Amino acid sequence: MIPATQIKVGNCIVLDNDPHIVMDRRHITLGRKSGKIQLKVRNLRTGLSMERRFASDEKIEVAVLEEIQMQYLYEDGEFFHFMNTENYEQISISADFIGDNRYYLTEGIVISVVYFEGKPIGVHPPKTVVMEIVEADPALKHATAQAQMKPAVTNTGLKVYVPPFVEKGDKIKVDTESGEYLERA
Repeated sequence: MIPATQIKVGNCIVLDNDPHIVMDRRHITLGRKSGKIQLKVRNLRTGLSMERRFASDEKIEVAVLEEIQMQYLYEDGEFFHFMNTENYEQISISADFIGDNRYYLTEGIVISVVYFEGKPIGVHPPKTVVMEIVEADPALKHATAQAQMKPAVTNTGLKVYVPPFVEKGDKIKVDTESGEYLERA
């Protein structure tokens, strides 16, 4: 437990028995009264954002998160299966829980699974992943070299805009935070 005044952006705290990440922090003074700390937080289980105010001397519990490296094995429709790279223990995580990160999971990729109180609450793929293009529109013959992008689909179903020279079967690097094309691999 630490005072609200020591909470910083990026800290993980426990509110209503759920872990939250602090996205914004403001110190508000109300006339002659003691100040308040206003936090904008995002629930790591549900993804919902909210704002909460705390007295300056109020104690807040810091969340203890554990990050474990897991290798992606396969998907069976409603579950994604992973293996702990240290003890080879296998776990299954619901497809709903994985969300849009499913598009960055290729067989054998190592990701970080975040645990809170022994339960997985988040999945973090690497910053970039290599994917294969399975569908791409043909390049326009008279297209200029200036920022002409065409739609393409990767082997995981991710729709991404790529330069005209990228063809079906090419391997590309994709930024997992923005979902954008970076370069040929």
